[in-house]
Amino acid sequence: MGAGEGKTQKRIRMKLRIRPTALEDLAKGRRFYDSQELGVGDYFFDSVFADIDSLKLYAGIHRKVFGFHRMLTQRFPYAVYYEYPNKEAAIVWRVLDLRQDPESIRSALGSIKTTQTTHATRPENPKNQLDD
Repeated sequence: MGAGEGKTQKRIRMKLRIRPTALEDLAKGRRFYDSQELGVGDYFFDSVFADIDSLKLYAGIHRKVFGFHRMLTQRFPYAVYYEYPNKEAAIVWRVLDLRQDPESIRSALGSIKTTQTTHATRPENPKNQLDD
């Protein structure tokens, strides 16, 4: 047997959660690029979605900006803002056009943090929380 044969590698499959706000951003970008030239919107959507899909491998390596990890897209001037709260899932909150005032971006992301705080839910199983 060669080196490594007979050993089982455990692969962890990262989950992606794409929030409705991010899907709305993608739809808005698609409409904008289709208004520039028919078909470019589909290319935008496919390209940015491929970038988002890469988070299955690279989540957590991007620097934080405005409290979120920020991944720059490969082909368009957009950034994917996401959280990586555990090693099992990345949560994509926004996909924003970078050709705008940084304060607009901060505001868009700040509204998410505010919503998270005011809509916080109790743990699913509070009893287990007390057992620690």
